Amino acid sequence: MKLDSHFWSKKYKLQQTGWDIGYAAPAIVSYFDQLDDKNVKILIPGCGNAYEAIHLFEKGFKNIYILDFVKETLEKFEKKHPDFPKKQILFKDFFSLEEQFDFIIEQTFFCALLPNQRKEYVTKMKSLLKPGGKLVGIFFDIDFEKSGPPFGGNKKEYLKLFSSSFKIKTLEKCYNSIPPRMGNELFFIFEAD
Repeated sequence: MKLDSHFWSKKYKLQQTGWDIGYAAPAIVSYFDQLDDKNVKILIPGCGNAYEAIHLFEKGFKNIYILDFVKETLEKFEKKHPDFPKKQILFKDFFSLEEQFDFIIEQTFFCALLPNQRKEYVTKMKSLLKPGGKLVGIFFDIDFEKSGPPFGGNKKEYLKLFSSSFKIKTLEKCYNSIPPRMGNELFFIFEAD
């Protein structure tokens, strides 16, 4: 299975976007709404329709970068949100990015990658975060019956995967998941050292 830009572009065209909840994820909104420093540099990889980016942008965060390799999705976002800085809309493959950020938001990007890419994801995330930077978001806490994407996982697996590269600040059941995912998600905060 090749999960490239053509694969994801086709999903959007066919409206097979089960990951898209139509608004910013409550757990992510709740976390970022309590931050005072609006100058932090934030990346949202595999951003799709980037609801979290718009929520944060409207709350005063101006240093937000969204990244996707589905061009049509980014073009649609740009048309819908003309005030969002164009230089902060990144059309590229996540693994080729070379900048550093204070925060990276994980929202259905990790579960869309093939499981054999997970170690590479961890390495890349660590390289993209400034020292003390945080990877914040939501992971599925469920193994799906059919092969993905999305690809599931569990707390034990995530601890094993991330603990050698990050300080695990939080990895707990997500109390404010959307109703269809309640009980099947983990909220996490991992800090780069």
